[in-house]
Amino acid sequence: MERSTFVYVTYIRTTPEKLWSALTDVESIKQYWFGVHCESRWTSGAAWKLVSGDGRIMDSGEIVAAEPPRRLVIRWQNQNKPDLKAEGVSQCTMEIEPSGTAVKLSITHTIERDPSKFIEAVSGGWPKVVSNLKSLLETGSIALQDPYPAETAACAQQ
Repeated sequence: MERSTFVYVTYIRTTPEKLWSALTDVESIKQYWFGVHCESRWTSGAAWKLVSGDGRIMDSGEIVAAEPPRRLVIRWQNQNKPDLKAEGVSQCTMEIEPSGTAVKLSITHTIERDPSKFIEAVSGGWPKVVSNLKSLLETGSIALQDPYPAETAACAQQ
């Protein structure tokens, strides 16, 4: 079967423990993920969901593997957009490795179909979310206030 994959790698000046905490703490997630947050017990087999600021479930699934502070794997399905939900379940793997004074964060998001509108969507979202995460951990503030700048939102509405 065909597969679509998105890979994003960055280096963050932090520790694996602080990065793990930022990836799994509700209040931290809200700061860098544009008001969205994740709910889970963060253990293998636990339910997982991504919840919007107004309480809508955007995505849901389960934790496939949780190995703090080095690896997190989430089975992930969109719940918000029918065409993305219809594509089925994806898998997101986050790997954390020490790298000198920084930490290497590798995110690999895959789905068993090609082409995939879902992977196209996450390939636009992950860089913004991770940029905010990196900025928050390194400077204490986020880089981007809005996932969809005003000019982009205006074009999308036309």
